[in-house]
Amino acid sequence: MTRSVSQSTSRAEAVARLNDLARKAMGVACTAVATSGFRSLAASDQSRVRELIEDFDAFTPDNDPYGERDFGAVYQDSRGCWTTRRPGECRETVFWKIDCYGHSMEWASDNPANPAVTRRVLTIMLAEEY
Repeated sequence: MTRSVSQSTSRAEAVARLNDLARKAMGVACTAVATSGFRSLAASDQSRVRELIEDFDAFTPDNDPYGERDFGAVYQDSRGCWTTRRPGECRETVFWKIDCYGHSMEWASDNPANPAVTRRVLTIMLAEEY
């Protein structure tokens, strides 16, 4: 039993590292897409949100239950500033999500820990579009 827990932990750690790389190298280590709602934000807001996604480290058991670092949220507070920490009053919430596909992009990857058989897609969207 210890071995399977260790193997799943190692797999989750490998997936997490690959997902971190995808966030830090959007468009290079993954395909990055944005919804029309996100693209409707001001260019400066889009840029700031992308920066926060690249450096995102606000993972918790609630937003990362499997330890794969594949989902997060970025918030705009009442003053218009963007943050990864949920403010008391929120103007806007942006979600980002990494999905892992096989090379054909038709089905989920059989092994997201193996970059040779996996293509990552990072989607950025307004929370209301989820």
